[in-house]
Amino acid sequence: MPVVARRCAPILAAVLLSILPGSVVFALQVTGLKNPAGFIVDSATGYYFISNENGQPTERDNNGFITKLDDQGRLLKLKFIEGGVNGVTLHAPKGLAVIGRTLYVSDIDQVRRFETDTGRALGDLDLTAAKVDHLAGLAADGHGTLYIADAGADAILKVDTHSRSKPTVLVQSPALAGPYGLAVNPVTGALVVVSWNAGKILEVTKEGTVKVLFANSFFSSRFGNLTGVDFDAFGNMYVSDFSQGKVVRIDPDFRFQTIAEFLTAPASLGIDRKNHLILVPYRSGNVAEMNGLGRERKR
Repeated sequence: MPVVARRCAPILAAVLLSILPGSVVFALQVTGLKNPAGFIVDSATGYYFISNENGQPTERDNNGFITKLDDQGRLLKLKFIEGGVNGVTLHAPKGLAVIGRTLYVSDIDQVRRFETDTGRALGDLDLTAAKVDHLAGLAADGHGTLYIADAGADAILKVDTHSRSKPTVLVQSPALAGPYGLAVNPVTGALVVVSWNAGKILEVTKEGTVKVLFANSFFSSRFGNLTGVDFDAFGNMYVSDFSQGKVVRIDPDFRFQTIAEFLTAPASLGIDRKNHLILVPYRSGNVAEMNGLGRERKR
């Protein structure tokens, strides 16, 4: 039976408590998931969504599902949206983004749309204008633009959801090195990308120019396979490292701090900026966590 329970110190919270003394005021663990890959908040309603691959990330088995929590983190429905039910096709959902009352979900080589309130399927984006391979993270800029990471094609797509235009290629380059997680910096408006193949952190301009913010070198291999990135309200960046089992915070001055380590396959994290919570799904652990991050430190 799936359980959503408050714990004083789940996996991530235990580490955060030791690093940020007195700052963790909220900790909750979601169990009963199946290979969770993404975890976001709908900033308009405060409700949360978790994507569950429920199998291999490229398997077309139509058994993927989306879990929905209320604004207190309580389970509303484990399988709020479910592949094979009510005409829904959903194989291995990964990236999530909310624009208005529409939930966008990346699913291997499709981006599917659903009503956030009811879970009703709204159809897929028309991706015929761009040859896609293996889609991963999604990000919305707050003004109707949706960004789509194609890890297989080393590309970032963009689409104006308000005009209902077809997605186009913003940039396609080997420099992206398997782009996986995406986020728009709420302070600067910049699109930030993390790579699966090379442990890179990149910034992509609106014109599609790629700038390297951080890259491993022969002398420094700080990151492995990066899956998620997001920002808090203060402009601090959070990055999840799937293979090295850690979450790193990078402040606006590019000072790095590992805030959690020895984690079990952390997938694409999210940040609830209003409540200052970090949202981390553990793909191999079949759980997800919400934890308080404390407040901005005085410098």
